[in-house]
Amino acid sequence: MNAPFSCFIAGTDTEIGKTLISVSVLHALGQCGVRSVGMKPIAAGAEWRDGAWHNEDADALAAAANVALPQALTTPYMLRTPASPHIAAALDGVAIDAMHIIECYRQIRLQTDAVVVEGVGGFRVPLAENLDTAELAVQFGLPVVLVVGLRLGCISHALLTAEAIAARGLTLAGWVANTIDPAMGFAADNVATIASRMKAPLLGVVPRLENASASQAARHLDFSCLPGWPGKQNSPK
Repeated sequence: MNAPFSCFIAGTDTEIGKTLISVSVLHALGQCGVRSVGMKPIAAGAEWRDGAWHNEDADALAAAANVALPQALTTPYMLRTPASPHIAAALDGVAIDAMHIIECYRQIRLQTDAVVVEGVGGFRVPLAENLDTAELAVQFGLPVVLVVGLRLGCISHALLTAEAIAARGLTLAGWVANTIDPAMGFAADNVATIASRMKAPLLGVVPRLENASASQAARHLDFSCLPGWPGKQNSPK
């Protein structure tokens, strides 16, 4: 690959498929023979199992990666309560520190070729008194892939989130339309409307999948335009 690959997966809301798209990116990287890891810096909602705390999203990222690293690095904040992270952290008596997260990312970066960082909730979820997911994304400084959940209201959610990403000086490298409401009317028209206004390429439309897997979703996506993607020929500066 021409350059190390990393990206930040953001979403228009919670429960709209960020993890599915994240594992799809990891699957595609693995198909390219790239040593890759998924990072879920903050996971809210964990259960004690097999002598450790587990979170469904963090476990999915770990299963999709082809490099195994300690959970303390890939999910530095594993919070027990399924709630907004600032609430879950307070209940656990934990203070979320952006610098600790970034240091974990740097350590991961030294041990792999590609890192897929999945955000939590939407793009402006509170993490601590003076920190939200948007500010954390700025600390990472990575190209952003936006997951748009296809349901009523998604056009406004998508365009407002894109504006918030741009306002922070971040690069929106691409976006994915993920079908979360199969009964949504005029879904294709909604995608076309967003595409006509979004200043970033559409990476694909993922239909509603039964027993959705990374490989199934990846069939509907094309990540080749993302900065640093393996085999991508970047223009000379």
